[in-house]
Amino acid sequence: MSSPEISIILPIYNQADHVGRVVQEYQDALERLHHEYELILVTNGCRDNSYEICQALARQSPNVRVVNSARGGWGLAVKLGLAEARGELICYTNLARTTGQDLLLLLLYAVAYPSVVVKANRKIRESWRRRLGSLLYNLECRALFDLSFWDINGTPKVFPRSFDKLLGLTRDDDLIDAEFNMICRRENYPMVEVPIFSTRRHGGKTTTNYNSALKMYLGAYQLWRAQPKADR
Repeated sequence: MSSPEISIILPIYNQADHVGRVVQEYQDALERLHHEYELILVTNGCRDNSYEICQALARQSPNVRVVNSARGGWGLAVKLGLAEARGELICYTNLARTTGQDLLLLLLYAVAYPSVVVKANRKIRESWRRRLGSLLYNLECRALFDLSFWDINGTPKVFPRSFDKLLGLTRDDDLIDAEFNMICRRENYPMVEVPIFSTRRHGGKTTTNYNSALKMYLGAYQLWRAQPKADR
């Protein structure tokens, strides 16, 4: 295929049961975008046959590529995708939770406003525990990093390649989203938040639990402490 205008990074972790139909849903939606795009499927630490399914998808579609890692980690998968991305607009998102229409909506905003970061702000959570956990984490990050925006972990996230500091993300874990927002604040990258109301999960089980939530709360504090004092 010719050089894509948009690169969409999709971390894949044990998602063999739905990755094929979701990729097809995305391709159907993105046909309305009228821009060349690539889907970069990053399989990471999978214990099912996600990698084989992704390889088959890549053989069927010239705009699908696969990157495989034996190691797992949301942040690691995003970083591997960033290293492979060729587009001038770069997006990453959670395939299990993002509908084709939501992906298209965020990309349309990014095409219309090519000099800003566009990110999702998910307004609805499927349980009170997730609502409370998300609220506490967002309040912590807003306070620590002096942020004016919400839903730190919300995806899709889309940004222009010219915002090159975002290409140098370092976290291998879930804290890569906090790092993303921290860099946007530090570099004064303008940001638009788009409200998303869908709650449908395509499949698989969430990896968020009490232990992982506590690690994120502590991790955000450690990320703040690791900054130079002048940036705090």
